[in-house]
Amino acid sequence: MTNFNDDTCNADLPLAGVRVLDLSRILAGPWCTQVLGDLGADVIKVEHPVRGDDTRDWGVPTTTGNTSYFDSVNRNKRSICVDVATSEGVSIIKELVRMTDILVHNFKSGGAERYGLGYAELLKQNSRLIYCSISGYGPDGPESTRPGYDLVIQGETGLMALNGDQGQPPLKFGVAAVDLFTGQYAAQAVLAALYQRDRTGRGKIIELTLYDCGLALTSYYGLGALIQGTEPQKHGNAHPSVVPYGVFRAADGPIVLTVGNNIQFQRFCNLVIKRPDISADRRFATNLDRSRNRLQLLPLLEAEIIKHRRADLQQSLKAANIPAGEVLGLLEALNSARTEQTGMLVQRSRADGLQKIFAPPYRLDGHRMKVNRMPPALGEDTATVLEQELLRNPDEISDLRRRAVIR
Repeated sequence: MTNFNDDTCNADLPLAGVRVLDLSRILAGPWCTQVLGDLGADVIKVEHPVRGDDTRDWGVPTTTGNTSYFDSVNRNKRSICVDVATSEGVSIIKELVRMTDILVHNFKSGGAERYGLGYAELLKQNSRLIYCSISGYGPDGPESTRPGYDLVIQGETGLMALNGDQGQPPLKFGVAAVDLFTGQYAAQAVLAALYQRDRTGRGKIIELTLYDCGLALTSYYGLGALIQGTEPQKHGNAHPSVVPYGVFRAADGPIVLTVGNNIQFQRFCNLVIKRPDISADRRFATNLDRSRNRLQLLPLLEAEIIKHRRADLQQSLKAANIPAGEVLGLLEALNSARTEQTGMLVQRSRADGLQKIFAPPYRLDGHRMKVNRMPPALGEDTATVLEQELLRNPDEISDLRRRAVIR
């Protein structure tokens, strides 16, 4: 566990000097803006003056007003509270837009326009603005105003139907995969638009939908279903087309085994489980053969693997150059020596508790990128932004606070 480094100088980071205005909430939009913040952008998160981001009320409480959900997608940001349902609040947002490079929001279709914060309106404030809109189903069609929820999208795009074991009811992913992938896709698109703006001098509108990203996430399963014209079979922890590849039961617990080619299969049978007769069986000569005959092969392998302890198997598999690993519980994995070595966990002591978060996964020039700002308390930067960047005087700020326009 690495202690928090309070060095907030981003001068050497790739997005140093880039300003992001984050009008999004929950997961997909905040994940996008967190990526940009990790890469050095100055991210100002705009929250509702009373309730803040919905995820401040989700998950495990961490520090006062923060939770595990909120903290997981809001590092490296500042928080201001502005009520965009008021004309004064919209004026504040437009002032900030004039000094902003990127705006991200996830209002339902038409919501930004109703507040006067649509792309056409904000383009009048800043022609270089990169405007990223994330919605459930997109601006066109009969479902444009439907709210988008990860679990619903997982069901509607077929993701739940391919997850889990054969015969098992539809099963969601353990994390909100559609939200998180959408956020990552959004960050990629924003960075591409930022790069293009250097050549053209013009901003761009980017539109992503959870539904589109959910479909994209079906990947090779989706294309396979289209080619075959049938619903794909579920394979649980196994691979749909590579055998043996999945989770197996050793004598003292589960182990992941990934035999990726024919040479590895021969080494596995001959050197690890000492069953050369299996590798010599013509039914299992190639991966295509093993995939066709998996129901005959897997019981033979399972009967051998369970005779060995995981540590012994891993030693033999390593010697045979076959990728493998233990299956750990989440807390067990987070507390492992492997995780400690990565520097992926950061903590800071606060008066109201110990705040723990993940560090960015990126390494640049051999160094892990720092957490320059821990996830903010609700509205902790409102006064600073209004005073120092919008040059509002204390009386104006007090009046806005009194009328609940800001917090």
